[in-house]
Amino acid sequence: MDDADLLRSLDIDPAQLDPAPPRAPRQSAGLERLDGAHPCVRCGKPARATGVVDVPGHGRRWLDRCMLCLIATTPRGGPRAPLADTVAVLREAAREAGAALSIVADES
Repeated sequence: MDDADLLRSLDIDPAQLDPAPPRAPRQSAGLERLDGAHPCVRCGKPARATGVVDVPGHGRRWLDRCMLCLIATTPRGGPRAPLADTVAVLREAAREAGAALSIVADES
């Protein structure tokens, strides 16, 4: 998931996020942001984690989240298996169970 996808999944307009500094001083600036004055973009509670997203047309922006929202919105797991492999496993499981199966997939 890229930064633009993450913001879409959170239903956040990147224009509403505070601009972030260039790459070099980001770490110290991020620590300064966690003073309780910035709300979580998802639930509005005080942010306890911050990061930078880089969205085309909007540049680098701060993404402030509370810990619960950070955990809930952080992609997990390693590399995903190719879609064809996943579909093959599902088809085999359905065959073994004697179940009819129709798979509709968006490969984008």
